[in-house]
Amino acid sequence: MFIVFEGIDGSGKSTQAKLLYEYLRSEGYTCYLTSEPTDSIIGATIRNVFNHRIQADQHTIAALFAADRLDHLQNEVNGILKKLNEGNVVICDRYYFSSYAYHGVHVDMNWVIQMNSVASQLLKADLTFHIQMPPEASLERIRSGRSSTELYETLENLKSVAEKYEEAYQKAGKGENIHFINGTMNIQNIQEQIRNIVKEKLTQK
Repeated sequence: MFIVFEGIDGSGKSTQAKLLYEYLRSEGYTCYLTSEPTDSIIGATIRNVFNHRIQADQHTIAALFAADRLDHLQNEVNGILKKLNEGNVVICDRYYFSSYAYHGVHVDMNWVIQMNSVASQLLKADLTFHIQMPPEASLERIRSGRSSTELYETLENLKSVAEKYEEAYQKAGKGENIHFINGTMNIQNIQEQIRNIVKEKLTQK
């Protein structure tokens, strides 16, 4: 089973992904928790762009993410497809809808969708949880937790990304199993909602 968490930076999705991972392991499931960008060479290049160590235009950044995602899926050592074939529940913090939303602010979204078409054909999530959070509250969380912000972490950009997520789900959400979760609730209430949906899906497998 492949579970994806989406949402703007500071929405709490990473926290919820980790909590779900810990819960499922406690219930006896074999799980693998991963995220994008990855820790690969391509992912490291992306992080250097985010941290302003490397300059790259928006088309290049989107292409790097698409390449990183393909390696993430197909890597022979720890790729998502390998982990699924080994019987893991794979939980991923961000997947291709993140690219549609974040890069769609700066370049044509249809081009981004096309760039990621191989990944979307290889594997769609069984469940996608989108944690909805007001951009102002998300940015406050980011600033309170870190001494510096990354490339896309401005209020203007987070607002634009939130709008692009909606557009992305309209454009490419057909056939996707997307659940929208209110991220302003307390952490445990959010997790309880997510667990209930996952448990129901697991019983259908």
